[in-house]
Amino acid sequence: MSNALETLKTMTTVVADTGDIQAIKQYTPTDATTNPSLIYAATRMPEYQYLVDDALAYGRKAASGKEAQVAKVIDKLFVSFGVEILKIVPRFVSTEVDARLSFDTEQTVAKARELIALYADADIGKDRVLLKIASTWEGVRAAKILEKEGIRCNMTLLFGFCQAVACAQEGAFLISPFVGRILDWYKRKEPETVFTAENDPGVKSVRRIYNYYKKYGYTTLVMGASFRNAGEIKALAGCDLLTIGPKFLEELQNDRQALAQGLSVHTASETCTDDEIEMDEKLFRWMLNEDAMATEKLAEGIRSFTVDTIKLEKEIAARL
Repeated sequence: MSNALETLKTMTTVVADTGDIQAIKQYTPTDATTNPSLIYAATRMPEYQYLVDDALAYGRKAASGKEAQVAKVIDKLFVSFGVEILKIVPRFVSTEVDARLSFDTEQTVAKARELIALYADADIGKDRVLLKIASTWEGVRAAKILEKEGIRCNMTLLFGFCQAVACAQEGAFLISPFVGRILDWYKRKEPETVFTAENDPGVKSVRRIYNYYKKYGYTTLVMGASFRNAGEIKALAGCDLLTIGPKFLEELQNDRQALAQGLSVHTASETCTDDEIEMDEKLFRWMLNEDAMATEKLAEGIRSFTVDTIKLEKEIAARL
């Protein structure tokens, strides 16, 4: 009998959520995603010091002045991990754009182009890279510009329905709703509630978005992310993609129970109860404001990624 991970792969594209290259080799995902937290952890592993050393050498040559050199090293490091990952996965790697640019459309676009140029220097085409951009209004506008240039975007830090609607309307390639972080918020607000896979608010959010996209013909893909338990993953079997950390990849690999498909293009239209929305900036900001969970988790997520980026910068500065 096949295990849950093998069965899941027949319904959903499985993406490894890690910067650990050895873990990616072990679980053979189709794609992989990284973020500043994962890259920071990976750079502290002895087996990846050659990537750090190479990035340090690049930064010293590419810029003058400590601050400029650190920025070059970070960009090179993110891309170098991506290049190594692409030697293993057959399709995409997702690389994060600095979260501190989340409210600056122009700088987000500029940084995205810089990262794609670094990938090009390593003979990696933009068709194999997804750039992760926070799902702020400014991030959505940046994605619209980049997608027209053939630079595909993975819209991250997505918690609210308005974010999902805006991303699809502007033609983003893919969104990453953060299932587990949504659950975290509701657990704090409703400590007496027992959450299961079926009433998990993060799972329900992804189901709503998926059904809306399929009903109204949006091509933007849905990739559930940031899980707190394997039950959330199994409840979303059938989603376009799911990005899963090594802990849950192992758990699913050892799980021999039958896995049912929870999401399907064929049932989306009858399941979706939302009217189609014409999103603009005013409506986006109002809907986000009215969604306390999405507002708080978006801000928290940007701060969290920024903290890990700064930690990485300090470590790189010390090595320089």
